[in-house]
Amino acid sequence: MSDKKGSDSLNTDGGGPLKVSYIFPNGDRYEGECSRSACGALVRSGAGKHTSASGITYTGEWHEDKMHGRGTMQYPSGAQYEGEFKDNMYNGTGTYTFPDGSMCKSHFSNNRLEGDGAFISAQGLVWTGEFHGKAALGLKLQHNL
Repeated sequence: MSDKKGSDSLNTDGGGPLKVSYIFPNGDRYEGECSRSACGALVRSGAGKHTSASGITYTGEWHEDKMHGRGTMQYPSGAQYEGEFKDNMYNGTGTYTFPDGSMCKSHFSNNRLEGDGAFISAQGLVWTGEFHGKAALGLKLQHNL
């Protein structure tokens, strides 16, 4: 972050990660923990919240200036992803909720659905099966008898 222009304030208590509040030149904001990289630059590391100028908010874990670990990404449309991130992408187990309230619970790999999961409609119907990106062949509707 030190190679980016913007305003920041540092709060240090002598140990552990640095706590920062930073406004990027493009209007994005970050509040949370940072550490120094090997070259001495400040990088997001630990827990923090990043809000883009367009209204997308990520709250969660950071590693080497990337979303990495557990977190929640909220979009202005009302859509939301909650789960695991790696290198700024959905990676691992997570739930993507659409603006209408329907959701996919599955494994994600590089921002794509991958593997066994469930699609739950806004009306509560549950479809289970295997997802491969945008394809979900052979989904089965669960019946409540």
